[in-house]
Amino acid sequence: MARAREYGLLAVLLARAPDRPLLRRIATIEGGPTPLGAAHASLAQAATDAQADSIEREYFELFVGVGRGELMPYGSYYRTGFINERPLARLREDLLALGIERVEGETEPEDHAALLCEIMAGLIDGRLRGSDDAQQGIFDRHLAPWMGRFFSDLEQSESADFYRHVGTIGRLFIEIERAAFALPV
Repeated sequence: MARAREYGLLAVLLARAPDRPLLRRIATIEGGPTPLGAAHASLAQAATDAQADSIEREYFELFVGVGRGELMPYGSYYRTGFINERPLARLREDLLALGIERVEGETEPEDHAALLCEIMAGLIDGRLRGSDDAQQGIFDRHLAPWMGRFFSDLEQSESADFYRHVGTIGRLFIEIERAAFALPV
């Protein structure tokens, strides 16, 4: 369940800027002695110090922008340089095979980092049906090839202040997931 919660946290923070109630909840996250635990503590401190309106501006500059944000949180973009390319089509095929369909009215492509994190959280916690093999397949084919680079770019972004901490957590978590999935069964 810790994995599902981690993916859930990343999904929520990548989908939209956190409001004041969410910032208060994030501020209660406790850290630990590991690099990921230290990253959690840093995010909690950043949430304590942050103003929701400044994070909203930061989110806009990073992911939306006037014409385009600084970062493009799409698998197709990171893998091909364009959005809505073949990696998105392959993801849609894999999701359909799992019985996961696009939500009516959803405007973001399924290869948006927030949606991929939400899908992984759902596969892990059982909200979406799928085996451990399905989790690994989605991760190996649709997150591992690019998401670590995305989080690293977020972590190093000139526009990132609060979101720098999100980038650190995401990068570390993807590294942990990659190593865990590589372990022999």
